[in-house]
Order: sequence, then structure tokens, then C-alpha cells
Amino acid sequence: QVHVVESGGGLVQAGGSLRLSCAASANIFDTNAMAWYRQAPGKQRELVASISRGGTTLYVASVKGRFTIARDNAKNTVSLQMNSLKPEDTAVYYCNANPQWDYWGQGTQVTVSS
Repeated sequence: QVHVVESGGGLVQAGGSLRLSCAASANIFDTNAMAWYRQAPGKQRELVASISRGGTTLYVASVKGRFTIARDNAKNTVSLQMNSLKPEDTAVYYCNANPQWDYWGQGTQVTVSS
């Protein structure tokens, strides 16, 4: 079985911070890279940050310098520290492998008020 459980979302004022966490099963976590994706209403799902097993990171331009992805290989967890949040960051955030597996968890809602 594949399991990913996202947590840490919530309502925050513009300029504030949130830290998202993902607990993943070993089979999906032990792939080349894990990533955070997000989907806003009426928009396509997009990859926002990725981290390889060795720690190499990738960010979409809109979050570069504001978000930080990290992983703990011993605990099969991935985090996303989000600072200087903007209303445009409002979305459901999902954890998955990169390239993505055909499996999605429940996601965690992030809402940023202006």
C-alpha cells in the first residue's frame, strides 16, 4: 500500500508563515525525489518544490526564496516551510513523488488572507 498524510495547513495572514509536514510510506518515499504540489480553485495542479533523496532541491520561480523543502530519510517525512505567504499561495497542498505516482492523499488546505 501507498500512504501519504499531509498536515499543517491553515488560515494565515499575508506575510505570515506555515510549516507543512508529510508522512509517507517507505515505498513512495524511497524513490528518487519527493515533492510538494498545490492546486488552487480553477487552476491546474503544479509542482512547487522538490527534493531528491540526496538533498538536491528545486522550486518553482513564484516561491523561490520564500519556501524551503526538507526531508528526513530516517523518518520518511518531508516538510515545506513557507514564509512571506501571499494570497496567491492559497491552494490545497499535496505531497507525492517526483515524477508523480498515480496516488494522491487528502492534501492540506492553505488559505492566505490579504
